[in-house]
Amino acid sequence: MLHAQLYKPSAAGPFPVVIALHGCGGLAGRSDPVLPRYRDWAVDLVKDGKAVLLPDSYGSRGLGPQCRVKDRRISGRRDRVADIVIAQKWLLQQSWAVPDRISLVGWASGASALLWAVRPQLPDHVSPDFRAAIAFYPDCRASSGLGWSARVPTLILIGGLDDVYSPPACRQMIDGARGRSALTRIVVYPGAYHDFDRVNLPVHQVAGADAAAPEGGHVGSDPEARADAQKLVADWLAR
Repeated sequence: MLHAQLYKPSAAGPFPVVIALHGCGGLAGRSDPVLPRYRDWAVDLVKDGKAVLLPDSYGSRGLGPQCRVKDRRISGRRDRVADIVIAQKWLLQQSWAVPDRISLVGWASGASALLWAVRPQLPDHVSPDFRAAIAFYPDCRASSGLGWSARVPTLILIGGLDDVYSPPACRQMIDGARGRSALTRIVVYPGAYHDFDRVNLPVHQVAGADAAAPEGGHVGSDPEARADAQKLVADWLAR
């Protein structure tokens, strides 16, 4: 069974909905059902009149952080895409959800799963389809090599100094999709690193002991990039 956390405006609705997809560190912390980095975004989106559903792909399977697990028991391309479809089908049964305004937002490995979920080749996509998709710093390398395209408008936001994943691979993927895809756009923030949208996280090299962090590279906040991303997210979801 897939578990999830739900944030909704206090009004009666119906509301546009965002399915928010956590990264490799998981959705929950030791004492929090939702890590602050995702809760901050959920609160902002609720203030903007949207409901937010956060599927817990790892906790639902009895798994902890997967950032440094060599033989992962969960596949972004298969299992996490299945979770996205389950969440979408559940939302389509809820009277408070606007059925044709369900969108996807994902971070890191959640963003990578999002890229698989919006491909035209997905065999069991549901109608009405997603309204839009936004991927924060995904791993574009596999998708780029497979001739990726999207069936829904898709925005990628990534730091130009991201050394966890590859900004050039994401740009190549978006460039390759032109002319055979729904609207796609990439925004690269020149001075920003991985996790640039997190609040009050000094830029640092990832420590070897942190199981909820990537295996290498740098992470850290970029307030200007975060502020711009907040505006772009609001605009993209309002399409």
